[in-house]
Amino acid sequence: MRPNSQALKHGSSHDTEREFGGALGALCIPVSLPLTVLFLIGVSRSPEASVFQWPPPLPSTDQLWDPLALVLLLGWIALHALLYVMPLGKFHLFRRVPPVHPPPAPALSCVCFCPSGFHGLCVSCVLLLLLLVLGAPLGSLFELLVPLAACAIAASFLFSVYLYTRSFWVPSHALALGGNTGNPLYDFFIGRELNPRIGNFDLKYFCELRPGLIGWMVINLGMLMKEVELRGSPSLAMMLVNSFQLLYVADALWNEEAVLTTMDIVHDGFGFMLVFGDLAWVPFTYGLQASFLVVHPQALSPLGAATIIALNGIGYYIFRKSNSQKNQFRRDPTHSSVARLETIATATGKRLLVSGWWGIVRHPNYLGDLLMALAWSLPCGFSHLLPYFYVVYFTVLLIHREARDERQCRAKYGLAWDSYCRRVPYRIFPYVY
Repeated sequence: MRPNSQALKHGSSHDTEREFGGALGALCIPVSLPLTVLFLIGVSRSPEASVFQWPPPLPSTDQLWDPLALVLLLGWIALHALLYVMPLGKFHLFRRVPPVHPPPAPALSCVCFCPSGFHGLCVSCVLLLLLLVLGAPLGSLFELLVPLAACAIAASFLFSVYLYTRSFWVPSHALALGGNTGNPLYDFFIGRELNPRIGNFDLKYFCELRPGLIGWMVINLGMLMKEVELRGSPSLAMMLVNSFQLLYVADALWNEEAVLTTMDIVHDGFGFMLVFGDLAWVPFTYGLQASFLVVHPQALSPLGAATIIALNGIGYYIFRKSNSQKNQFRRDPTHSSVARLETIATATGKRLLVSGWWGIVRHPNYLGDLLMALAWSLPCGFSHLLPYFYVVYFTVLLIHREARDERQCRAKYGLAWDSYCRRVPYRIFPYVY
């Protein structure tokens, strides 16, 4: 859940600031990230589980392909595409300002939005329970992790090529400000078109919260069932990891309309960066703790488990309360829960919260996110660094995203943002950063 980003003042697309290292980053990242995914999966399944092992335990070419993996991946995406178009949720009508200035006529575009992701999660859970009752070997997902990841990586590249190609046939106001630089490598990576659609099917919104996020939970369940096959029952550590991450995904899908104000939707184009993140990075790296525990079981004491549960609960409370406060203020600043909060007026007509959760640090939701990330890793013990990859990665990601937010908010709100920063000097960690 990110703070709302801005529509920057329109100028030459070649003058737009390039993120993620510009053309060099756009060349290196699409190569390094797929290799990182395969490396991490290999490490999590190796007896040593050492991220410093040399040579690194990358899979051989014959391990990358299994036709069943391709069938499962395409079937999973097709299932959620079908659930996406079904009227399972309540429809809402939103008005969205096109990301250019001055905007083309009409100035506002209507967006029909059906928040059905939680229903998709529920349908998925019912289908998984049915498969378990029928005796389906869900534990075999452990052996299929590498070919599944390889298929997801290949699908990400092919889908990104399609998105880049189709972007040359859309009107200029449909392009993302940062993705129309004229450099093919960078534009392919960052995404030229802001919110590509096929009819009413929003491709970016579909990928943001559906196949990858729910697929992450399916993979976790597969790791749990593999542990049952090997040891007769799931360990407490495995159950905590599955429960914490299921709560996180369920929360995201229950509150999915909040994604419409995030940087990914409002500002970033839909290119390789987001496609790969949605379809490959999230499901195959966010759940590394579960695959690690299959090969490296951990014993948890009742006190240790209670402490980890408390940490996750505190992180979730901060995360949910701060996001709910922000979203309520955006929907209705006169609501009784936010009406008494202190604000700063801006030249855009919007007001910035300077009390409540957003008066403690500028990104309290990021703080809650990081506390939960730590709680997901602690059940894996302290003997290996690998389970803490997510914590390290997510800390770097959120600090980078916070810096992007900072630049955009300063450009949009000007002196009002400077005043807010003086009132709230800490960005994520109180009295630290």
